Amino acid sequence: MSIQISRAHELMKQALDYRAVRQDMIASNIANADTPFYRPRDIRFESVLAQKQQEIFAAPATQLEMTRTDEAHLAADSATASRRPTTFFRDGHGARNDGNSVDLDVETTEMAKNATMFNALIAALRKDGMIFKSVIEASGKTQ
Repeated sequence: MSIQISRAHELMKQALDYRAVRQDMIASNIANADTPFYRPRDIRFESVLAQKQQEIFAAPATQLEMTRTDEAHLAADSATASRRPTTFFRDGHGARNDGNSVDLDVETTEMAKNATMFNALIAALRKDGMIFKSVIEASGKTQ
């Protein structure tokens, strides 16, 4: 049996999992900095978490519906309805002569940002758990 501490607890746990996957991807990019023709990979999961947040907190939709004024117009792309994070190649930096496009400055910066967010999520989960614990302890005291 699983106890739900708060509605946000599951969302924070999922965000923590995605941050861990992203940290591994960035570490892999750094490890392959000298591999010929290696392209750095990254993961985009913010839209998945935003959808989960809308489900949990019943937040109103923040995306406008696309209107079709003619039947010949293309329908809106349903790719944003995906329930999975997307992996992509982080190109845009000049490739070296060996075809490798890993930029160590970018990778270490992204790793530091990701680690900061990971630590913030850990702190939020601890605080969430401490609030739950204090309520249980307070309810157990006799007056």
